[in-house]
Parts: sequence; structure tokens; C-alpha cells
Amino acid sequence: MLIGTLSRYFAIRFIAAAAAVFIGIFVLVVLVDYIELMRRTANNASASALFVAQTSLFRVPQLLEKLMPFCILIGAMTSFLALSRSLELVIARAAGVSAWQFTRPALVSALAIGALATLIYNPMSAFMQERAKEMEAQLFSDGAATPQENARFWVNQVTSEGQAIINATTSRAQGERLTGLTVFRFDTDGGFKNRIEAREATLEPGRWHLRGARIFTMGEPPQDHDSLFIATSLTRAQVRNSFATPETVSFWQLPDYIKSAENSGLAASGYRLQYQKLLAQPFLLCAMVMLAAAVSLRFFRFGGVQKMVLSGVAAGFLLYVLSKVTEDLSRAGLMHPLAAAWLPVFVGGLTGFMALLYQEDG
Repeated sequence: MLIGTLSRYFAIRFIAAAAAVFIGIFVLVVLVDYIELMRRTANNASASALFVAQTSLFRVPQLLEKLMPFCILIGAMTSFLALSRSLELVIARAAGVSAWQFTRPALVSALAIGALATLIYNPMSAFMQERAKEMEAQLFSDGAATPQENARFWVNQVTSEGQAIINATTSRAQGERLTGLTVFRFDTDGGFKNRIEAREATLEPGRWHLRGARIFTMGEPPQDHDSLFIATSLTRAQVRNSFATPETVSFWQLPDYIKSAENSGLAASGYRLQYQKLLAQPFLLCAMVMLAAAVSLRFFRFGGVQKMVLSGVAAGFLLYVLSKVTEDLSRAGLMHPLAAAWLPVFVGGLTGFMALLYQEDG
């Protein structure tokens, strides 16, 4: 009964600390992003402060999903250090509770949080990211404050009419809706035909539907078209591979994207890596708890707590660097997505386990 009560108490303390860190970072990032968007839309009279705030609110969750392991690390360190400072760990040790029993409630809680993040939070953040792109397109639709920070997307297509190179400022609906288009068209002999600028385009079966288009042809005045169609041989799977980023695809949709890309003969390593990373996310959070426990269960009266905390932060940063390196290697085809996603989990968990084992059992 005593162990069960202590486990619930430690779990509540850990969840409260992790939630406080997450909410604090969320509020800070939203405020910074809101100020930046207000600066970029200063010349747009139609952009209301409420709409800009909603755009920032929809943009932030996906960024926080990447920062979740650090939230768990800082939250676990905070909760363990608070328990140590208040001498609650000393009393629990005197009652015969080991370090493994201290960390077990946090590990179970981290595993549950990771599962919820993968199954619920990830689809929600992907949906909100797509919604944020639509809202941002409305903010900068007049061209007065085009966001230069956004990466541009390129795709090349060849049809019976010739070649067309499509450049878009932003993509929505996983590349099926594009905004800020510039299309360079060439005839079947490779000669330049014309250039088309359009406000937006939607992929339809066998064609692109352009709206607000203007055609520039050498030796002729520009021609404006409210609606214009361009033939395309691209399928939805090919467009997704060119415009959609794996981070914006929901966890539940990733298996279909992987299967569609493979059936179309396209590279699916990016989607496979994202799928494996989401599967490994609960265990990565557990690895962060192990690292936090290894550097935070030291009694304050022994001294050296500051160095241990700094070493924990450094270990978390090195683990993040390792995950980015393995991710880049996987995207370049030099490492299998399964190994790239699970290697940081294995290294972080083993490091924390060995450090905690050395401290507890010598």
C-alpha cells in the first residue's frame, strides 16, 4: 500500500512538472511567433490581431511536438530535484524505496504521454499545421507581405504538350493545393513557350486548375484569366512526394502514404522514418526520464548537483544531435529508417540505465 501511494504521488509530481514546462514553452513560443507575424503583416490592413493570433496558435503545436522530449527531460529533472530538495527522497530511501521505484512511476507516465502524443497529439498537430498554412495564405494573399522565410517548392512535369516547371510559395492539402505559383512552360522541342503566374492552383484528375492566372508570352501583352487549366501527368502520390513533408502527415495516414509511394515507384524513406520515429516516441520519452533520473537523484547535501544538472542537459542535447544525424543519414539513403529512429532511443536509454545502475548499486 505504501509503495502504491508513493508511486501515485511521484507520478503526479512528474506529470505536473512536465505539463508546467510544456505549457510554459507553448506560451513563450506562441508570443514570439505572434509578434513576428504581426511584424510581417504590419502593412496588411485586412489582417486583424485576432486572426494573426489564431494563425500563431495553429502553427506552434507541430514545433512543440519536436520539443516534447526536452519537456519531459526538464520536467523529470525538475520533479526529481524538488523531491530531493524537500528531503522526500531521503525519507523514501529510509523507508526502503530504491531508485528504481522512484523512476518507475515517471517511466510509466512518460510511456503513456508518448503514446498519447503519437496517437492523438500528432494527428491534431498535423491538421493544425495544414490549417495554419491556409490561414497564412489568406494573410499574405495580397502580396504586400509575402513571407520570404517560407521555403519554395519545385516540381517538374512532362506531358504531350511539353515540359512545365512549377514553382510554388506554399503547399496545402499535402501538395494538392498550391499558392503563389510561377509556371515555366516549354514546347515539345524544348523551346521556351510562356510563363504563367497564378494566385493558387488545385490538382484535379489529369490537370492543374489555376485561379487568378496571368500569362506572359514573348512579343505579346500579358493575358489575364480568372480560371485556367494546365494538363499534367502527375498523380496525387507523386505530388505528395514533391510537396508534402512527412512531418505534416498524420500518424494514421502514414501507412497509406508509404504504400502509395511504393506502388508509384517513389522513395518512401522519409515517410518510413517519420512512422518509425512516432512509434519510438514513447520509448524516447522513457529514455529522457532515465537520463533525468541519473543526474537528479543525488542528495543536495552531497554537493555537485549543478554539475549533474548541466551534464543531464548536455546529454539531452547530444541525444538530439544524434537523432538529427541519423535522420539525415536515413534521408540520404545511408541508414535504414528503422535503425535511424530507434538508435537514439537505445543509446539514451542505455546511457541513463547504466548511469543509474552505477549510482544505485555501485
